[in-house]
Amino acid sequence: MSEQSFEMIAKTFQGLEEVLAKELTALGANDIEIGRRMVSFTGDKEMLYKANFCLRTAIRILKPIKHFTAKDAEEVYEQVQAIRWEEYLDTDRTFAVDAVVFSEEFRHSKFVSYKVKDAIVDYFREKTGKRPGVRVNKPDVLLNIHIAETRCTLSLDSSGESLHRRGYRQEAVEAPLNEVLAAGMILMTGWQGECDLIDPMCGSGTIPIEAALIARNIAPGVFRKEFAFEKWVDFDQELFDTIYNDDSQEREFIHKIYGYDNNPKANEIATHNIKAAGVSKDVVLKLQPFQQFEQPAEKSVIITNPPYGERISTNDLLGLYAMIGERLKHAFTGNTAWILSYRDECFDQIGLKATQKIPLFNGALDCEFRQYEIFDGKYKEFRAEGEELSKERKEFRPAAGERREFKPGERREFKPRVGRERRALQ
Repeated sequence: MSEQSFEMIAKTFQGLEEVLAKELTALGANDIEIGRRMVSFTGDKEMLYKANFCLRTAIRILKPIKHFTAKDAEEVYEQVQAIRWEEYLDTDRTFAVDAVVFSEEFRHSKFVSYKVKDAIVDYFREKTGKRPGVRVNKPDVLLNIHIAETRCTLSLDSSGESLHRRGYRQEAVEAPLNEVLAAGMILMTGWQGECDLIDPMCGSGTIPIEAALIARNIAPGVFRKEFAFEKWVDFDQELFDTIYNDDSQEREFIHKIYGYDNNPKANEIATHNIKAAGVSKDVVLKLQPFQQFEQPAEKSVIITNPPYGERISTNDLLGLYAMIGERLKHAFTGNTAWILSYRDECFDQIGLKATQKIPLFNGALDCEFRQYEIFDGKYKEFRAEGEELSKERKEFRPAAGERREFKPGERREFKPRVGRERRALQ
């Protein structure tokens, strides 16, 4: 594999593409271009490692090794077998193939996976008389083939297990918020630790933990046990150790993050997760229902993900959102609240005019992330400030089909550090 600059693809959730592009810009990536549920960019091996280790809103980082067109499975086989596979794999390593197919020609993704696998096995068998093993769970090399009609891209998956699996989660409540989505929500608000942050319905603590990592600028990859690229034939252990052990970008956080929930089990789980993430001194947990929420003494922002109705009856659900609106109006004046939900009737019950509505997917649910400025005084006096805030946020909302390029920021230089071992979960 070349030490030169090469193409990479960062996969993400729909709605988080612009946030991810901004992260890549700050990281020093080049040729950043937004697509659907992905952002393409270029960089060297150091950038590949940093993208996996530092990005908060990426699900996985792919390294394309060949783009080609194919009208049928035989053409896929021929194109794959023409690759110089000894650059990426050897007969002592195992591999697996993941296929994503959107095509009339190729209706079965598993059949495509088998064809790619056969081409690689036959390549080595013809060259060496031996073959690499296929292993579905934790292979040494994970490949991804993406087919859109007849356009095919074969990539190395440098991440392995999805990057949302940070490594700090000890337990989870039912249907926990995805860590990548939680981080994306926080970054969308513009909050980076300048004031207190509150999640009054924090469940297993995902929003408070991701907020603490953002406030202190701790890389989310620091908790991971491994990345797929660590098993590649060209893996540079010294380079990755330098990135892993560098803490020069971490910063102080002088405010607090508060997580409340009325479920004792959720509170217990959140306590374990927060301890595992090493952010106990930044996050204050309390067993408290939203009905008892009181005006915070310091300037604060609320970011929360209330229940949507899967496990609560409709009457209770609407009452819950009416109560949320009442508490915000009476106990959160002069501050900003951000709420993720997907039912219009729920938002209607809040009874406040949203200053922003950002479409986001939470799993398969087509949700909205709404901003509420809880002003103290007349709306006309407040509106000027609200409009300025809205202008700042609109950069996260690309027009339909728009592909936007970002100029790269200054490259972050990593200085070698000694004496700091990897953080270990207890």
